[in-house]
Amino acid sequence: MKGPVPCHLELGSSSFKFQQTQVANSSSSARSVVLTEPQKHPEELEFQFEDYMDTKAKIVNQALDDSVPLRHPLKIHEAMRYSLLAGGKRVRPILSIASCELVGGDEELVLPIACAVEMIHTMSLIHDDLPCMDNDDLRRGKPTNHKVFGEDTAVLAGDALLSLAFEHVATRSIQVVSSDRVVRAIAELGAAVGSEGLVAGQIVDIESEGRELNLSELEYIHLHKTAKLLEASVVCGVIMGGGNEMEVERLRRYARCVGLLFQVIDDILDVTKSSEELGKTAGKDLKSDKATYPKLMGLEKAKEFADALVVKAKEELSYFNGTKAAPLYHLANYIAYRQN
Repeated sequence: MKGPVPCHLELGSSSFKFQQTQVANSSSSARSVVLTEPQKHPEELEFQFEDYMDTKAKIVNQALDDSVPLRHPLKIHEAMRYSLLAGGKRVRPILSIASCELVGGDEELVLPIACAVEMIHTMSLIHDDLPCMDNDDLRRGKPTNHKVFGEDTAVLAGDALLSLAFEHVATRSIQVVSSDRVVRAIAELGAAVGSEGLVAGQIVDIESEGRELNLSELEYIHLHKTAKLLEASVVCGVIMGGGNEMEVERLRRYARCVGLLFQVIDDILDVTKSSEELGKTAGKDLKSDKATYPKLMGLEKAKEFADALVVKAKEELSYFNGTKAAPLYHLANYIAYRQN
């Protein structure tokens, strides 16, 4: 397959667009995972999504528990474990596993990456909750890290988790995956969290406080602050599974859609759910007059935009075997229709 594969989505005044990506000729490396004949749509297949999520989450939780044992210095490892093992849906690591399996890889190949993306995500939550950032007291229904361990330890716990994420991939993945895949995945993770990824979204978010944003500016923040790590979770899964360039780029676009979708739904839940239902402080964006999709588009238009993102994400999966794509298909639905 040659030529650009466009990925463009507009709704109302939204400027959500993706860069056209040149896809390499992959005829020599394409496998049976790409459709060659009509197959059943994932909705027509029997797929026990809740069982799948529960099984994968238990595997991820055990791997995370093993990755940060309690040892000296005790306080920092307690703080790391407090947030890393606090629960959560484990959406990012499960996206890594599902993407790897979609292109023919297995769980063993991607588990270090799955742990790493959750470590990075946890770091971002610890730091995001700090008084110098969002100043939040509640996360996943529990006091935030700095409320339990102090601000100084919370900063260090986040830093430690970030460095451990890359160490974990470098030392564990090299045992089961070729070095070129490991290096490529590390580069993908680094870009997702750095000054052109998560940090970029966070700093622009901070600089935007107290002024009116347009939808293009809001999308920049969320494509970087939230979607970049979700994108890396999926793309690194494909890399570890040995996916070709066509598969990487299609699943990258899928991930950008579900990454932005995640934030749109977060914004909607913030104004429609209680703190008890969410497990974190509700209505905080509204109180701080922060730009959100419901604020800029209206609640109903924000819901329409979320629906459009789900449709576009599923379109990218239509090029793959329906059975193997079912987890990612249902994960898109899960992100779209979650209640917390």
